[in-house]
Amino acid sequence: MHTLVVVSHPQLSGSNTQNFFRESAQSLADVLWHPLTTQNFDLAAERQLLQTADRVVLQFPLYWYSAPASLWRWLDEVWVRGVVYDEHGGLLGGKTLGLVVNYGQSPQSFGLAGQNGLSVADTLKPFVGIANRTGMTLLPPIVVPQFERMTDEARATLMVRYQQYLTLMQPQQREEQARWFARQLRARQQDIFADALTDQEDDLLRLRQTVAELRAGEED
Repeated sequence: MHTLVVVSHPQLSGSNTQNFFRESAQSLADVLWHPLTTQNFDLAAERQLLQTADRVVLQFPLYWYSAPASLWRWLDEVWVRGVVYDEHGGLLGGKTLGLVVNYGQSPQSFGLAGQNGLSVADTLKPFVGIANRTGMTLLPPIVVPQFERMTDEARATLMVRYQQYLTLMQPQQREEQARWFARQLRARQQDIFADALTDQEDDLLRLRQTVAELRAGEED
């Protein structure tokens, strides 16, 4: 799977959050980090990147409850009729769309009872429409509040989640996550622990299948 990470940030070089994500993605094969730092897009090249990607991840901080201007400009110029949709529907069917969003306010500030009076999900609703219009499957987003206040342990967990988000076909599935951890262990020459983890996951899958069969028998 080839993943295109489109990064929009008005001050990218000074962002600790985006630098953390960039370093987390550096070792990943088939992941292209694509910051929107130019004012003049090569439209043919941008559309080729989009067409060859299996997953497109839009990555940005919330600015006034929306994405920064560079992302909207990129969408306006690149995601046009004949490239991402036509009169018959979306042209990006089979691809997945991911969102990685960070913000500086506290999580409690969002929601009906919060200071903002709307949820983070409310701010991301336009991307639901974008996915539907283009025929893409929208993944549950990664939302990162107050990165600067995260502990080292929380950042390590975020790094794992982010790498899985960029590389796994179904990053929310427990079975895929377990196989990912097994591959990481093997890459570090810890095959014994990797095999044990794989065996445990296989046992869990067989147990689930057995329970499902027993329940089906009860219904019969």
